[in-house]
Order: sequence, then C-alpha cells, then structure tokens
Amino acid sequence: MLQMRPVCENCKKALPNESDEAMICTYECTFCKDCVDNILENVCPNCGGGFTPRPTRPVNCVTPNCIEKHPVSTKEIYKPIDKEKFQKIYDAFIHIDPRKR
Repeated sequence: MLQMRPVCENCKKALPNESDEAMICTYECTFCKDCVDNILENVCPNCGGGFTPRPTRPVNCVTPNCIEKHPVSTKEIYKPIDKEKFQKIYDAFIHIDPRKR
C-alpha cells in the first residue's frame, strides 16, 4: 500500500491526498509536478527512475479500502536536491526512456 507522503521531497510543497500535483517513482519517492518537470526533468534523484502521477486514496468508504481505514502518511521526507550528486544520475538516465532505465 502506498505511503502517500505529504510533501515534496525537494521543495516541501504540501501534497495532500487530493493533490493532482503529486508525482511518484517506483520507490514512492514523492515530488511535486513543478520539481519533476522543471528541476528533475523526470529523473528521480534517488533511483534514476521516471515519475508518474500519484493516485489518490478513496475518501468514500464504500469498501474497507479507504482513507478512513488507511490514512495517508504524516511523515515528511525532505531532502533538497544535491545538484552535484544529482548531475551524475541525471547524465546517466536523461536520454533513456524511463521504462528502459
């Protein structure tokens, strides 16, 4: 089950459950769309993977799988991009389609 992290790891922008700006990689690294598009250029600084829009957790509890039974995480992960370290990852992956990294 996704952790649904509450903030962008780079800029700390709030990314609540209903946010359409939350982006995640396969390891659940979470960044806002602005950071993914304008700083990271779809390269995760932690794993090198690409990003996809994060889904939302259902708020209407028609089934037991909803936000009431499985709340989103409150743990903030804040690791601003180290541009020097990121450059090596970026250079290795930017020209490779995210599905083939």
